[in-house]
Amino acid sequence: MKTKEVIDHIVNWLKEYASNAKMNGFVVGVSGGVDSAVVSALCAKTGMRTLCVELPIHQSPDQVTRAQEHIAGLKKKFANVTDVQVDLTRTFDTFSETVPEVEASPKLHLALANVRARLRMTTLYYFAGLHNYLVAGTGNKVEDFGVGFFTKYGDGGVDLSPIADLMKSEVYEIAREMDVINSIVVAAPTDGLFGDSRSDEDQIGASYDELEWAMKEAEKGKTEDDFSGRQQEVFRIYKMRHKANKHKMEPIPVCEIPLHLK
Repeated sequence: MKTKEVIDHIVNWLKEYASNAKMNGFVVGVSGGVDSAVVSALCAKTGMRTLCVELPIHQSPDQVTRAQEHIAGLKKKFANVTDVQVDLTRTFDTFSETVPEVEASPKLHLALANVRARLRMTTLYYFAGLHNYLVAGTGNKVEDFGVGFFTKYGDGGVDLSPIADLMKSEVYEIAREMDVINSIVVAAPTDGLFGDSRSDEDQIGASYDELEWAMKEAEKGKTEDDFSGRQQEVFRIYKMRHKANKHKMEPIPVCEIPLHLK
């Protein structure tokens, strides 16, 4: 990949889109992960106003520290960058205590994890509305169009997606080129939605390198029977998640009423 050229292309695309939409800049949720670090750096590089928002909810201290260190570095380098922290822990706890109590289960834990993502989305759009900003998405190609590893109307609720055509490995290339701090580059990817140390790989059952491989093979028309051992297992995981999360990747289905019924 021509990393420097790709960076310039994305920065110009962001700037042109925002200008055409008559928007003042961008708002980015910064989590302490590599995707949000890269997106916030790309937005900052446009020269347009860029608001970095920390949205901790029972967050791991190391994630908060990485996010703060990254934002501090951006502010030192770019005069157009501002930041704010909105601790949503009390809001999340209030919601959890307000809904009817149900027995603890994996479904409950997942539902509450998705609530976290949706509270964050709501907050980002609050700031976007205040300042006439665009909400910049932080999903990469494997997450957004491969396994659908995002929350519908949570981190999937954005105005534009600057890195959604980049594989995770390509996001890391850009991170290194843009001097994203090493603690973020080497950290295990995590969505941070469960309040513990589980990584994306723990949840999915495969690493991003493995998922990239599976995505490319699936695009070639390969099937599970073309592989064996670990490759077959990874391919199966990829296909299963891709199928299950297809609804996130496609437009909302609309029930079209036949003309003769109108």
